[in-house]
Amino acid sequence: MTSAPSPADRSRTVRDFARSELFDRTFREGMELVEETAAYLDGEGRRDSKMLSRAAALAYAAESMKLTTRLMQIASWLLVQRAVREDDMSPETACEPRYRLNERRIDAEPSHAELPIALIEYLVRSEKLFDRTLYLDRRMYSDDPEQTPENPVLSQMGMLEAAFRG
Repeated sequence: MTSAPSPADRSRTVRDFARSELFDRTFREGMELVEETAAYLDGEGRRDSKMLSRAAALAYAAESMKLTTRLMQIASWLLVQRAVREDDMSPETACEPRYRLNERRIDAEPSHAELPIALIEYLVRSEKLFDRTLYLDRRMYSDDPEQTPENPVLSQMGMLEAAFRG
């Protein structure tokens, strides 16, 4: 049975992640997705939504709210990690529940068949990024190592990153 990490170990893990190439890539991807999505929703997405039936337009509004909420959760989490990196926040503070991600409800499929494909693509990309970010959150902050299922792809990526670092 594995015990919970000590506060010093957890702080080191959080700080190491915040200074890693994996964080840099995830941060860049997250912020780019936020910008792309905002541009879509304010431009092409607005035009797309005006051409939808009433039922599809309501579904579009609901899905775009889910999308923006999910992206803001990701961005907030990433900004906390950046604050740790820049010594604006301690790793101990970053461990507080208010800075953690909550599990997301899995939607089987979009709520309406007429939704624009671009919106669906943004939804899928945000879900994948949220899942990866949630995985990282659980790996760094969870007291219960058994709570975090092993993700073979991410563990392989971690081993590769460690191998190339030193």
